[in-house]
Amino acid sequence: MQEVNFDEAVEQIFAKDPRYARDAYVFLREALDFTQKFIGKENHGKVRHVTGQELLDGIRQFALVQFGPMTKTVLEEWGIKNCRDFGELVFNMVEISLLAKTEKDSREDFQDGYDFTDAFCKPFWPQGKVDSADAAAKTVAH
Repeated sequence: MQEVNFDEAVEQIFAKDPRYARDAYVFLREALDFTQKFIGKENHGKVRHVTGQELLDGIRQFALVQFGPMTKTVLEEWGIKNCRDFGELVFNMVEISLLAKTEKDSREDFQDGYDFTDAFCKPFWPQGKVDSADAAAKTVAH
């Protein structure tokens, strides 16, 4: 089987589904590599399949390192507004054989991820703002 050229494959995906910027696919591939390396360290160097939840966590960590307080803005510029969008990117890549999946993997794995403000903005807020936002959220919840 001929190996798929990443750039050509992304062009094919983009032609079918232009919702997300090309850079989003490059970022996702890099975030997956980051996640696999992190999991490999935990598994004594053994590479294994990454679950949707593990990938979401890896994406969060990698994005914060790459883009800092601009993370949410960059992702939104690429068309990514929530964790479901990451699932769409992943499955677009699966459908063109850039990524593999198991029988257990589905788009639903990305449904209940994290809130982008909590994940990408809060880490950069001054502590007082974080405390007052948490207090306000608790008040609304009750």
